[in-house]
Amino acid sequence: MSETTTLCPAQQRAFDGLMAGLPAGNVFVLGGDTGRGKTTVLNAVHDALGGPFLTMKEFMDALRRGHPFALEETFERLLMDALAQSDTVIVDDLHVLTSVVLPCGFAIYPRRNLLRAPLTTLAAYASAANKKLIFGCSGDVPGAVRERAFLHAVDLFTPDDYRFLCDAFLGPERAATLDTAKIHRFAPKLNAHQLRGACAWLRGSAAETFDTDTFIEYLRSQKMASNVQLSEVRAVDLHTLKGVDDVLEALEANLVLPLENDALSSELGIKPKRGVLLAGPPGTGKTTIGRALAHRLKSKFFLVDGTFISGTSNFYEKIQQVFEAAKENAPSILFIDDSDVIFESGEEMGLYRYLLTMLDGLESESAGRVCVMMTAMDVGNLPPALIRSGRIELWLETRLPDETARRAILADLAGALPPALGDIDLDEIAGATDGLTGADLRRLIDDGKLLFAYDRVREKALQPVTAYFLRAVETVRSNKERYAEAEARARAQHPRRPSYFDMLGMMGSVGSGGNGTDEDA
Repeated sequence: MSETTTLCPAQQRAFDGLMAGLPAGNVFVLGGDTGRGKTTVLNAVHDALGGPFLTMKEFMDALRRGHPFALEETFERLLMDALAQSDTVIVDDLHVLTSVVLPCGFAIYPRRNLLRAPLTTLAAYASAANKKLIFGCSGDVPGAVRERAFLHAVDLFTPDDYRFLCDAFLGPERAATLDTAKIHRFAPKLNAHQLRGACAWLRGSAAETFDTDTFIEYLRSQKMASNVQLSEVRAVDLHTLKGVDDVLEALEANLVLPLENDALSSELGIKPKRGVLLAGPPGTGKTTIGRALAHRLKSKFFLVDGTFISGTSNFYEKIQQVFEAAKENAPSILFIDDSDVIFESGEEMGLYRYLLTMLDGLESESAGRVCVMMTAMDVGNLPPALIRSGRIELWLETRLPDETARRAILADLAGALPPALGDIDLDEIAGATDGLTGADLRRLIDDGKLLFAYDRVREKALQPVTAYFLRAVETVRSNKERYAEAEARARAQHPRRPSYFDMLGMMGSVGSGGNGTDEDA
């Protein structure tokens, strides 16, 4: 191997494995995800063995001299000519060609599957003539090759690979300022392209500091981020939520700590809970907790909500994309808001099975580092097997806020009132709002302002400001009563369906509280 081709540890292992296996056969495949360095390894193999090194450039040059639809014939002729001249032929990026000519989704290619014929012929010829035919391929390997080949792959990068590549992209002196183990814990599936991009940005950045945190912040901004646009999510902090201290403490200990303290998590071998259920009546803070976690965890937070409509043509595709992104960024949280609504019809079996697989940790190591957190108003709509002990490791319950919590919520809301409204009697309003949720309190503040504005526009004699908010309390209560009547009528049509409180009694709870300003009513 020439001194010009240097390999990181993962690439070196792939090179060593491939070279050691050459005497065993004639057809070989070097696989691995994009950016793992397959071409780099194949270049090293070429340095050692010589022979033609064919890329898609050589294929396109040959195709220009033939018929544009004769892809398969051109490919076969190119490789046959190369095999006739040399004992070893290397073909890079086979997946680029197969993505065109093999079945893929709804794409229509008039000669699809025809590539199997020349691949079979080429593999058979290499074996009969005792030649070496080495393919580089990402993704699925065509069956005609896979059935005849010895398979090798460039593995996921380790912290040592990150160190090697950062040294190469930045120079050892500057790279020495980076904690590549911490970067790997934050983003364990980076490829060489992503590392090169981050190093290039850091090298040319105007940032005052050249350190690990700056590196990680760049990764957060470049596709290493959640599917949530934080600018569109109302900013809220976990510790501003009222009346849910036990829930917040459980979230801090079981979710936030393992995600934010990577060094401690690595030292002690701790990780977020696998399954978390946040249950409670409408308006008691479940979605607000999700908003707070989104802002707190940023790139480690992934959301499935009402924009994922069960039964639509792209539902499973969107779900798959979010799950895969959460695994790519593990450890992470996958937050499924209003999960009971998704399962309400009892027909959503595909997502149900997917969640069971995730919660049981059977799919992959990265899946085992994703916390699936679900909110539900009516636990009775969730499949029993999904919430049984062992899959849901942490059950948290939100309840209606007590008077102390209601006053604290009202104080926060009143702090944003304009001076024209003056002071309101928070104690009187808190005492009059028994049974209301945090979301109800937000509504009554808005309604009180509207009542005040209406009287002022009509030039009526203004009442004490507190009176407007007390009137708003009655409006909110009236709306809640109408909702309760409608829900009762709906339940009368489904007498066997257990209520939230029935399920709560059957299942028990791990934590309880009642909170803030959720709008999941």
